Amino acid sequence: MAKTNNAKAQDMVCITEADQYLFAQGTHYDIYKKLGAHKIVKNGKKGYYFAVWAPNAAAVHVVGDFNNWDENANPMTKLGPGGIYDAFIPGVKENALYKYLITTKRGEKLYKADPFANYAEMRPGNASKTTDLSGFRWTDTEWVENRDKKDVYAEPMAIYECHIGSWMKHPDGTEDGFYNYREFADRLAEYLKEMKYTHVELMGIAEHPFDGSWGYQVTGYYAPTSRYGSPKDFMYLVNKLHKMGVGVILDWVPAHFATDAFGLGRFDGECIYEHPDPRLGEHPDWGTKIFNYGKTEVKNFLIANVLFWLREFHVDGVRVDAVASMLYLDYGKQDGQWCPNKYGGNKNLEAIEFFKHLNSVVRGTHPGFLMIAEESTAWPKVTGKVEDDGLGFTFKWNMGWMHDFCEYMKLDPYFRRNNHYAMTFAMSYNESENYILPLSHDEVVHLKCSMLNKMPGYHVDKYANLRAGYAFMFGHSGKKLLFMGQDFGQEREWSEARELDWFLLGEKLNAGMKNYVAELLKIYRKYPCMYTIDNSWEGFEWLNADDKDRSTYTFFRKDKTGKNRVMFVINMTPMRWENYTIGVPVKKQYRLILNSDEERFGGNGNVLPKTISAKSKDVCGKPYSISFDLPPYTAAVFVF
Repeated sequence: MAKTNNAKAQDMVCITEADQYLFAQGTHYDIYKKLGAHKIVKNGKKGYYFAVWAPNAAAVHVVGDFNNWDENANPMTKLGPGGIYDAFIPGVKENALYKYLITTKRGEKLYKADPFANYAEMRPGNASKTTDLSGFRWTDTEWVENRDKKDVYAEPMAIYECHIGSWMKHPDGTEDGFYNYREFADRLAEYLKEMKYTHVELMGIAEHPFDGSWGYQVTGYYAPTSRYGSPKDFMYLVNKLHKMGVGVILDWVPAHFATDAFGLGRFDGECIYEHPDPRLGEHPDWGTKIFNYGKTEVKNFLIANVLFWLREFHVDGVRVDAVASMLYLDYGKQDGQWCPNKYGGNKNLEAIEFFKHLNSVVRGTHPGFLMIAEESTAWPKVTGKVEDDGLGFTFKWNMGWMHDFCEYMKLDPYFRRNNHYAMTFAMSYNESENYILPLSHDEVVHLKCSMLNKMPGYHVDKYANLRAGYAFMFGHSGKKLLFMGQDFGQEREWSEARELDWFLLGEKLNAGMKNYVAELLKIYRKYPCMYTIDNSWEGFEWLNADDKDRSTYTFFRKDKTGKNRVMFVINMTPMRWENYTIGVPVKKQYRLILNSDEERFGGNGNVLPKTISAKSKDVCGKPYSISFDLPPYTAAVFVF
């Protein structure tokens, strides 16, 4: 990824007629190399080349600390009818603050941050900063080359969702306590390696002004947030994680953007990024603007943005936020707040076409790159092929499973028998998409309680419940995602303003939970049947899905060879089931590999037999059976 620094190559940054044409067509997929601020040498002079799209402007100037914010010092030149302006300013150094001063046709003067800036001033400041992405010494070549060779569906995927600013606070006493990307990388890599996660999903990396938005109201789509350091610091983070064998996924927010005056809204006095009709261009619930997905330059801005993170920062995927809000014109809106499509329906035809275009380009050129949809409805073929009228995503978050799982686990065990099928329902539609099972940050905020405190019962029962629930999740078909803190039983809801309650690891139950989740992750990655077939009944089989009176679930995972199988037996009640009998498919030894009630996990220490021999006794349609005493709130996992 290192770029040459010779003057001839740097002159190539400047906007050409071909660049203008491709951008206007919506197909200039490396437009970020041209628009924005780029370090070059021109006519023997070092400086920065600035280029911005402002088609409705009367005039555009570059203002910054290098010209004392003089409104008239550095006018930009309009290059053609497409509305791109450029200017070369010699002598500008790295880390200089700047904005575009846009004079509108009505005579307004708007000070705008650079939409293509790669660096931004630390909030509460909101200027852009000059930087240079070249020169970082990447050492992850093997990782990047292997990424597109793998079948992502047949690989393990256990994602650790993480918010850098609140994962751990720096003990230096600063107001925010933010770790630099580099410091964070070293600490996080160690934790992920210990726990055996395969990927990390980072929240709030694109620049955003308000901490409380968690990064979901973006102003700088092409800039890693300066809260945690420079762009090259972020490169270090990705490179470090790759060297440790961990993939990096970013939250990506094309559904809406922040309305701050320095941002994309009314950028040149008119609506060029958002739709001009407020019924199509505004989210009333969120107080944000909606991109105009039918506009070629806007689509180009967004598609090139994904490729930017992929190419310049080596990220391995994006989780696309709020996909449903893009697909439905009436999402979160009342009558009169939305406008039907040309057929009179509520589908956003332009957003649908955008997703197909996006996924065709990104996955067509980088098949191993993960395009993950957070889509909360039953929209068909989200992960279907574009040529088969699908949207083309790699995976979809299974929000239905998440909702059913959380609602069931919150129930007093007495009432679980009446809701038994909430836990089995997801397998009835599992083949319709390629799913990820998410227990994300959204489930542990806004008075929803932490995962631990969703559980019923006494304090110790809550941990036992959650251990049983996690076993169900890891055994179930679908890739996995846990939000930070959930793996050690964080008791408080998450807040972006404070670090996780790491002190809880001094408690037996929390240390036990962390050990338990690490063991689940180890088993998940060790046995191929746990992940190679996630979207078909070929990889999953119920042994008894109907034992609602005892609120137990028994099933096993299998691979195509039929020789690699892992069986789960899960008791969701405080009752001990004596001589619990399970129908099994083969007459073999069933070897215990996990007992959630072990003392090292914070359990009561009930002992289960290490091996059980199947007997020739038909149970639940299976020709053989095994029997053992199943302790309360216990998950037992066997291989056979």
